[in-house]
Amino acid sequence: MKIDLHKIKIADVVKDYKDSEEEGVTAFGGKLDIRPKYQREFVYSGKQRDEVIRTVKNGFPLNVMYWVKKEDGNFEVLDGQQRTISIAQFVNGDFSIEFDGRIAMFHNLTKEEQDKILNYDLMIYHCEGNDKEKLDWFKIINIAGEKLFPQELRNAVYTGPWLSDAKLKFSKSNCAAYLLANDGGQLITGSPIRQEYLETALSWINNEQIEEYMAKHQHDKNADELWQYFQNVIHWVRKVFPNYRKEMSGVNWGELYNEFKDKKLNSEKLETEIKELMIDEDVTKKSGIYPYVLTRKERYLSIRAFTPNMKREAYERQNGICPVCKEEFQIGDMEADHINPWHDGGRTTAENCQMLCKEDNRTKSGI
Repeated sequence: MKIDLHKIKIADVVKDYKDSEEEGVTAFGGKLDIRPKYQREFVYSGKQRDEVIRTVKNGFPLNVMYWVKKEDGNFEVLDGQQRTISIAQFVNGDFSIEFDGRIAMFHNLTKEEQDKILNYDLMIYHCEGNDKEKLDWFKIINIAGEKLFPQELRNAVYTGPWLSDAKLKFSKSNCAAYLLANDGGQLITGSPIRQEYLETALSWINNEQIEEYMAKHQHDKNADELWQYFQNVIHWVRKVFPNYRKEMSGVNWGELYNEFKDKKLNSEKLETEIKELMIDEDVTKKSGIYPYVLTRKERYLSIRAFTPNMKREAYERQNGICPVCKEEFQIGDMEADHINPWHDGGRTTAENCQMLCKEDNRTKSGI
């Protein structure tokens, strides 16, 4: 990993500053992507933005920034996006601040005041290396100020035509992925511009091995494979579970699609069971109902646990004797168990509670 520290004057950094909104923000003579296409939007508050300018005005040091050197020799801001945009917007005349007792925009300043700002040296690390080196380094430094999300870090590493196309489909406000996943009820949580839709799709298609998939496809001409897969998942969900509930938001649909897409499923039968589980007081995690009705794994449901009073009542009723091995134990060496299993209709009640020694309970549970 090669990391070089450079002093670059504000005048050079903001040269040819251009804000094309979701199409990106560029500067440094067109060689710097301050905010690449469909990355997160400007998030600094007015107070934070003004403090950046006051820091520069007073000649105080700003935190170092990090630029990634791309394959074409240009740069992309990894850390320092908000500070750079704040400075560029002020020099561009987009806002005013209190400046030595007066409210002023950049063009209202004296020549000396303007030059002091333009000649201010920003401390910027240029980073280049292979994908693994960059990703490991970016995780280590991540990062003073506004924290980068994990997918934003990955995007800084795996740049190329594939990523540009993926961002177009998954990382724009009201992008195609967002509209599809929210047509008929929200299926994915998070924000496209914070890269959470892209991260979700990548996690789904490659069993959570996101970096592996991005490395493999980095130089592909487009992200059509990912986009087609994402459409297939969403259409499958709408077909199998046509009655939308808010609990469907955030379910790992990709995992379920990958395992069950080729199986014949009865949507009406599934809906009947879902209704029953939704009103079951023992089911404490309602979003887990959807993976449960397909996998039959009770861990998804977080079945309501027996209370300490229920455990004590069962323990005293048994005189501390484990009904399986017939040995006597202290209550702390025993665990609560449903006499009649939950999946057979047993409830989490005192009458349906028994205390087993840990060994017998875990043997029964298959642990």
